[in-house]
Amino acid sequence: MTFFHATPPVSLRALEPDDLEFLYSLENDPAIWAVSDTLAPVSRHALREYLRHAGTNFYEARQLRLLVCVGPERRPVGTVDLFEFEPLHQRAGVGITILAAERRRGYARAALAQLLLYARQTLRLHQLFCTVGASNRASLALFRVAGFRRVGVRREWLRGPTAGQWLDAVELQCLL
Repeated sequence: MTFFHATPPVSLRALEPDDLEFLYSLENDPAIWAVSDTLAPVSRHALREYLRHAGTNFYEARQLRLLVCVGPERRPVGTVDLFEFEPLHQRAGVGITILAAERRRGYARAALAQLLLYARQTLRLHQLFCTVGASNRASLALFRVAGFRRVGVRREWLRGPTAGQWLDAVELQCLL
């Protein structure tokens, strides 16, 4: 039997200086380092500098990070990112991270739906793409439900958690 839970309203908002501690805890979770292409903690100083420039124009910075917030109090639970923006071809990569304690509540699905609308209607992008570890079933399902289609597999593209281990990555694309 399947049970459906009502999801509190999800909103996306720009980063603020007050988001420092939230970003610090999110960026320093070793469990997500493999999918965010990092191997080291991020300092508060580095994040302060990042936040100082977070308001830069999307067309200039070619990237955008938004906070995923829930409920009427707009409590942050994650981030969505547009990156590798190519103005000529009107495409960008997309990534989403939700705090481990907040996963499996529909927040990522709702945030991705809002991001797709924003990318299509406001930014007027033609397409979004993403790379997902082949074993990350939850993310693959999330993007598939959102309208992304598998366009290929990169063999041994991601370094695994143990020495000498390499994992395949699935490339997905969504035409807006």
